[in-house]
Amino acid sequence: ADYSVDIPAAATSATPEERTRELVRFEMALSARVLRYAHDAQSGRVDPNRMTGYYDFPAKPFDLEGALKTLAHTQEVRTYLESRHPQNPEYQALRVELEALEASEENEIVLDPKLLLKPGESSPELPKLLTLIARNLDDEMGGNYGEVLARLGKSEVYDPELVPVIKAVQQREGMKGDGVIGPRTVALLAGASKADRIEKVKVALEELRWLPSDLGSPRVFINQPAFTASYIDDGEEKLKTRAVIGRVTNQTAFFYDQIKQVDFHPYWGVPQSIIVNEMLPRLRSDPGYLDRAGYEVTDSRGRQIPSSEVDWGAYGSKIPFSVRQQPSEANALGELKILFPNKHAIYMHDTPQKSFFARDMRALSHGCVRLQDPRGMAAAVLGTSVDDIAEKLKHGHSTENVTRVIPVYVAYFTAWPDMSGKVEYFDDVYDRDSKLMQALDATEAVRTPSS
Repeated sequence: ADYSVDIPAAATSATPEERTRELVRFEMALSARVLRYAHDAQSGRVDPNRMTGYYDFPAKPFDLEGALKTLAHTQEVRTYLESRHPQNPEYQALRVELEALEASEENEIVLDPKLLLKPGESSPELPKLLTLIARNLDDEMGGNYGEVLARLGKSEVYDPELVPVIKAVQQREGMKGDGVIGPRTVALLAGASKADRIEKVKVALEELRWLPSDLGSPRVFINQPAFTASYIDDGEEKLKTRAVIGRVTNQTAFFYDQIKQVDFHPYWGVPQSIIVNEMLPRLRSDPGYLDRAGYEVTDSRGRQIPSSEVDWGAYGSKIPFSVRQQPSEANALGELKILFPNKHAIYMHDTPQKSFFARDMRALSHGCVRLQDPRGMAAAVLGTSVDDIAEKLKHGHSTENVTRVIPVYVAYFTAWPDMSGKVEYFDDVYDRDSKLMQALDATEAVRTPSS
């Protein structure tokens, strides 16, 4: 409906003047719809920056006059319009996936996506889950658990004998294997419904139109719903590491930038929000704790003062002091950070909280992206070896600029193809997909009346 145009009837009793006016109106409507399509294919159907502050993308200039001139002088209109879409393998893989989904049947076995089942509990969903597991047993799993599944496969009670089966399946799928059957286990084994997957792919296609058509090589790609960060060069994923992203209350933005530098043994400038919300309550009763914990306190004139000498009880939401943590093993940024200056103050960094990477749901930070393998990522962007990074770390605080052009995408895709083109699906941890679908539906509703 967004792009449809009513074609004038071939047979008409209109006068030549009326017929001319009718054709002129048709030509203007056709031109407007073609330009709308070309713009939407290049830049997306909605303006993401108007939806939420968590979307931050530069405008994509579109030469309306140039597009009309090109269309007026070419016989290859379809080819031109197709060229307005992103020209990268990821976009093509998602289009192929959408076509396959729309032609496919619904999943034969559909499980409750919100199922939560612990040992000893019962659910009518359990036999369906066990059926899916039994269908996908390899030789090793079949040898270890085939008999148990054959005997208890129709049970609605989560028998203790089934716990090792569930743990093994979870570990095979990359989970930590706690034996609790929850939404993530269900999603990995049963997949999302057909309608769910179609929505995720449509959202992903729209989001890809916000990005450059050529994503660049080399590049760093962080996919927040997957909790991963990758270094991709010449069509190969040279590094893939687990990542921690912002909590739901401190969401990581969706934007792209360019990597500029790596800081070794960095200082951490504590954001005002953390000073006010997390440090201030303790400072009111223990004003010297920042001194003991290796933090520096600086006043508005740049003078360093002991934390113990500040009357922290006199301040509320506005603190006239800066706080930074000195380089150390306890530093919140760990041993290095990778910077791509942006208005969101987001960067990649190491962390002393290594245990977070063992969790399946890793939306746990204040907004920055923590890496399980920061040395590997630093080596990749600097074009050197991990051994060289280890050597640099022996010499205390230092900074090294990145001399190559390396775009970084701090992205948010709940459907995304791997390097082979297979589309994987992820939970919408920030509940952004539904809001984008609402915006797309609203766009179509607004456009439809003005034919």
